[in-house]
Amino acid sequence: MIPTCSGGLAPPRTLQEEMSSLVRFKTATLAAAGYQRSGVWGAETASQKIEHLGLLFGALTALPESRVRGLGVPRESLTFGMLVFPAVWDWYLQWREKRRGFYTNWEVDMLRLAIALTRKDVGWLRQSPEYRLRIVEVPGLITRRDIDMAVGDWGDVCDRLYLHGLARAKEIDRVARIHRDPFEPILPILEADSPLAAYRSITDEILKRMPDARRYPRCAAEAVRAFLMLRIGLHLGVRQKNMRQLLFQRRGAPPTPERVLESQRRGELRWHDRDGGWEVLIPATAFKNARSSYFAQKPFRIVLPDLARLYEFIDSYLDRHRARLLRGAADPGTFFVKTVKATSTNAAYEQTTFYEAWRLIIQRYGIYNPYTGRGAVKGLLPHGPHNLRDVLATHILKRTGSYEQASYAIQDTPETVANHYGRFLPQDKAALAAQVLNQVWAGE
Repeated sequence: MIPTCSGGLAPPRTLQEEMSSLVRFKTATLAAAGYQRSGVWGAETASQKIEHLGLLFGALTALPESRVRGLGVPRESLTFGMLVFPAVWDWYLQWREKRRGFYTNWEVDMLRLAIALTRKDVGWLRQSPEYRLRIVEVPGLITRRDIDMAVGDWGDVCDRLYLHGLARAKEIDRVARIHRDPFEPILPILEADSPLAAYRSITDEILKRMPDARRYPRCAAEAVRAFLMLRIGLHLGVRQKNMRQLLFQRRGAPPTPERVLESQRRGELRWHDRDGGWEVLIPATAFKNARSSYFAQKPFRIVLPDLARLYEFIDSYLDRHRARLLRGAADPGTFFVKTVKATSTNAAYEQTTFYEAWRLIIQRYGIYNPYTGRGAVKGLLPHGPHNLRDVLATHILKRTGSYEQASYAIQDTPETVANHYGRFLPQDKAALAAQVLNQVWAGE
């Protein structure tokens, strides 16, 4: 359940059991009897938290003289009970700051996890006082007095960590720096007058270099898949999870009932007879921000436009190309499937492989190569599918100046869009206002 500790060693059994207990607590449909909680983790969030906590425990166990320069805590001493002491978190925060050279929002997120674990009434660690009996002394970090305090009054110790986490989060948030500019790979796109048109040029490059399906069937199938990934992504603006988990029904087949999609937390591409087009329906439960005011507990539904040969390629992909990618392997039922090879027989995309597939598309068709003349955009860098949402939001901001309309394109709230894209395009905002005001001088 929990990643390996330093040196590739497996974590102790007791720590794995504690991690499993935390994950069950945060992912179960109903909280266990006698427990209270606030919020539930989805599968992706749970995986992320497991990884982040694994990094923390791995740093604690790494030897001081190793490349990691850890603390050298014996593996058998690891327990979640250690996380109620401010000294443990302060050591880890300073360890990360020394390695990177500055603090980032990553550390703030970790502190928020500590706060949530020890929150009164609903914190998992707060409701697990049995872990106090597993805590042992750690020189320079946890003293016998600390352990006695935890055994004597677990709630008070959790309260101290809760308040400490709140204070530290505010301090770090004030000085946190951006480790890597998320917009850097696509700045040539975002700085274009029409970001959407600039990104669409990548799909035009795919069509221009489309292999002959009769001579190179697998290469043609991969090119069609690449074209549809970008085109459907540009129309939907959803996160990569919703893209890679998208199911499908062929023309004439009955659509999957919405309640089934809700239980699976997946969307579906299917033919809609009344509208005469390919429809994508994704239940609100499938989205990361399912409780956002954008959804109002209603599903996301859009009929894809039959523009620029989109329907032609959807039909050919389902009729021929998708089967060529599967090569007889088990069908995962998703619209997008991997190329099945002798060394990779699982056709289903997961988070890493979908990201890598998108990045490869950009490297092959998006990045302009001055030596070959191939590639659509000069200065573009490799990136993943999430940047597509940046393109859509920025395009609408450039056209309308409205955070509200930009939020519609990426299924989010205007506040979230304003916080994420607030640094963009002040000159464009002024230009948009000037267009309205200049109409008076033009006599309009």
